[in-house]
Amino acid sequence: MKFSIQRETLLQPITQVVGVVERRQTLPVLANFLISAQGNRLSVTGTDMEVELITSVEADVQQEGEITVPARKLVDIVRMLPEGVNITAVLEGDKLTVSSGRGRYTLATLPAGEFPATDQVETLEIIKIQEDILKNLLDKTSFAMANQDVRYYLNGLLFDFHSGQLSTVATDGHRLAVCDLVADLGVTEERQLIVPRKGVLELSRMLSDSEDTVELALG
Repeated sequence: MKFSIQRETLLQPITQVVGVVERRQTLPVLANFLISAQGNRLSVTGTDMEVELITSVEADVQQEGEITVPARKLVDIVRMLPEGVNITAVLEGDKLTVSSGRGRYTLATLPAGEFPATDQVETLEIIKIQEDILKNLLDKTSFAMANQDVRYYLNGLLFDFHSGQLSTVATDGHRLAVCDLVADLGVTEERQLIVPRKGVLELSRMLSDSEDTVELALG
């Protein structure tokens, strides 16, 4: 595997994905990113077995392949490089060499086959919503989520989709937060789902006050 990419193009996605990578892991591979170079795209995946984030950016791929590398070490290396530089990564055996200018950094890797595969869920419906509106729904309710409660269903945020309305609901058993959005989101049938606490926090962190449209795929 070999690819080249601009520092800023790589830094933004890996900074987003590293949020789901726990510092303490039961499996060594969970401390790694899964990096896949295919065609002219580079995809980066991180997971803690509960939440998975995948991002994809354009890159100059000279040799296709996939491998897992230590997530936080890669972020630290890319972050400390000067702005605007070009980064080249080459996989040789079980080592990934990241180079830019005079700097060369070698990372130990683990096979891509050891990275846990996420069960593919059939998408039954896609909901489109304005980004700043979704962020507002999360921000007004996520503070009330429980943290490590034995009642696992409290450690998350309820999305309640019904005709003409979307409600987000959170509670830790002592307080309750509800936020309603009255809008025709095109929901064909009522649905309720709970998004884990970590997924909610990561999603809220990635969302901005933009008026762009985001898609929610419901399985």
